[in-house]
Amino acid sequence: MRIRSSSRARIGAVTLVEMLVGLIIIGLLAAIIVPTMSRAKANARSTQCVGKLREIGIGLNNYFAEKGLRFPELVAARESRDQDLMTLDTALLPYVSSEQVFRCPADHEGFFENTGSSYFWNSLINGQQFGNMDLLGIIREEAGIPVVSDKENFHEHIADGVNVLYADGHVQRRLQFTVATNPQ
Repeated sequence: MRIRSSSRARIGAVTLVEMLVGLIIIGLLAAIIVPTMSRAKANARSTQCVGKLREIGIGLNNYFAEKGLRFPELVAARESRDQDLMTLDTALLPYVSSEQVFRCPADHEGFFENTGSSYFWNSLINGQQFGNMDLLGIIREEAGIPVVSDKENFHEHIADGVNVLYADGHVQRRLQFTVATNPQ
């Protein structure tokens, strides 16, 4: 009878080996899930950034409606918000929903807080007429001319690490130039 009573007591008990195996399985699952969740968060921030660039593109189109399809003449960047310069955020603020549009969710360097924008304006297109654009004499298609991009490599997990708004309004998660085959 003793054998029976001790075997009944062992049924509810967990051995040290079983507990270690359980902890190892939990550790392996955590090792798989944590990087996956980090990547999902990074993708979400990048997607929010793409949405903000699209809103900047809509604001630029509204600017065009008032200014005759001519790009503004902007300073590419400023050192601090205290500088009174015509920059992306100061020129397009009346045409977007709020100043938060100029803040990339992945801006971990504090560019928005310091300069007013997480995004970089391509000053090579300053003052150019939309539809007759020229970038260094080689690109004449709006689809290939970058207008606004992340100031830094905020999105390391994507191709070039930057999101880019092009003159035709599309946004890509990489920098890519399109050269016209028949220059005008």
